[in-house]
Amino acid sequence: MNKTIQSYLDKSASAAPLAVFRIGFGLMMLYSIIRFAAHGWINSLYITPQFHFSYYGFDWVKPLGSFTYLLFTICGIAAFFIAIGFKYRLSIILFFLSFTYIEFMDKTTYLNHYYFISLLSFLMIFLPANRHFSIDHPKATDLILKTPTIPQWSIDSIKLLLSIVYFYAGLAKINSDWLLKAMPLKIWLPSKYDLPFLGNLMQQEWVHYAFSWTGMLYDLLIPFLLLYKKTRLWAFIAVVIFHVLTRVLFPIGMFPFIMIVSALVFFDSSLHEKIIAYLRRFLSPLSTLLGPLSRKRTNNKPFVIKYQKVIIPVLVIFFTIQLVLPWRYLAYPGELFWTEEGYRFSWRVMLMEKMGNTQFKIVDGSGQSFYVQNDDFLTSFQEKQMSFQPDFILEYAHFLGDHYSSQGYKDVKVYVDCYAALNGRTSRRLVDPKANLYQIKDSFQHKDWLLPLEDEIKGL
Repeated sequence: MNKTIQSYLDKSASAAPLAVFRIGFGLMMLYSIIRFAAHGWINSLYITPQFHFSYYGFDWVKPLGSFTYLLFTICGIAAFFIAIGFKYRLSIILFFLSFTYIEFMDKTTYLNHYYFISLLSFLMIFLPANRHFSIDHPKATDLILKTPTIPQWSIDSIKLLLSIVYFYAGLAKINSDWLLKAMPLKIWLPSKYDLPFLGNLMQQEWVHYAFSWTGMLYDLLIPFLLLYKKTRLWAFIAVVIFHVLTRVLFPIGMFPFIMIVSALVFFDSSLHEKIIAYLRRFLSPLSTLLGPLSRKRTNNKPFVIKYQKVIIPVLVIFFTIQLVLPWRYLAYPGELFWTEEGYRFSWRVMLMEKMGNTQFKIVDGSGQSFYVQNDDFLTSFQEKQMSFQPDFILEYAHFLGDHYSSQGYKDVKVYVDCYAALNGRTSRRLVDPKANLYQIKDSFQHKDWLLPLEDEIKGL
């Protein structure tokens, strides 16, 4: 067994696929940062709000006021340096730290693909992605015969992370709401009536079920179809069609394009070498500025990753966490979609249409009470997200308790009148109205102050 593992770790492969992946990743992240700033989201999401929702244990991560723009600038510059392979190791570390800090500044902005980018950038810290077609390597002449090599596992690790994302997203879709009720697509798709060619089709119930089942099968099978050479091209065509259609139907930003470009890593090195050859010709007019990128590399000695004996155990732990973490919901009672305990960071993509109406009642020691106007403290986007997510509700209750205690109110209690509707079900109470949330501390323990859904969503 040890010999088999060592034999695999000793395998080498062309550095071209990882180089193309690095370039695509860096450019897409640079565009994403520019797009985020151009839409004014830095100000509206991180600077304007007077209160920010925090991840448990990370309440120290807060927006930096006007310096938040500097944080985004650092992230964007790091992404550009990653793309061109300049000071790669420092650049990818800076990108990971700045991007993850941005992600943790306000839980309201959580998206699966932000989490994916944080994981991917962490993984890339340990990979020799600047081995080929980067400014980091020495200038060279045109006397090259072969593309430099890197360990095969460094490319396979990217494939493994992508496969986990897809496969777990497929497993999450094996539930009665998604497959037997076509929820929440039955709610979302009819609203696309104004789409050219597709609008009328989106009104048909059979289309809702077809999309649900196709989405589940696509997520479960696409990693294996991309890995198998005979089906790879057709699988990639399916990736393009699926994600372009997803982008047309749903406003999910850059995620579809990230997944399309990332899927190229499954192809043989010959394709990536052609891409690099094309980029080299394209960049040749800039040879004085980007000499290493416009000329080929002569050094083709076998490449050995420094500290590989440390890196491999780190990556084993990393992937073990990725395989185990999505199952943590099994430790909690109740319906996952209702309580959302263990819902995030588990690749449950677009499985819920959940809405809420939440009012907070402040009661002081004298028995005086009043209701809070949520828009006095929250933006409309924050209030919408808070209205149906239990951990948001608890954190906001503590914020209100602290606020009114600082205003001179004594023995403050915070009660919640909260109704939520899940995947087309009638609205029902989510929170026990008799629970004083101000005295309940946040933790990883089950939230017993939540009322049960009294309905079962069967599945994984």
